[in-house]
Amino acid sequence: MAVKIRLARGGAKKKPFYQVVVADERMPRDGRFIEKLGQYDPRQESPLMNLKEDRTLEWLGKGAQPTDTVRRLLRDAGVWAKFKN
Repeated sequence: MAVKIRLARGGAKKKPFYQVVVADERMPRDGRFIEKLGQYDPRQESPLMNLKEDRTLEWLGKGAQPTDTVRRLLRDAGVWAKFKN
């Protein structure tokens, strides 16, 4: 089972927000997930990013692969640098 850290879309039409989740890569985008790590709202003045940093680092340490978008968000939040060190 390959595990990914990815975004799951929520919200109304044309008003999206996203949850950062850990999920099996075979599950659909908004389907079943293992754990919710945080949320991301791109519609704010400065995009809102709440993240459980300790749990994210733990999943990365276990081998979970982030998608390209989530990797960029982790880099912006400073979590990716902590993982690489």
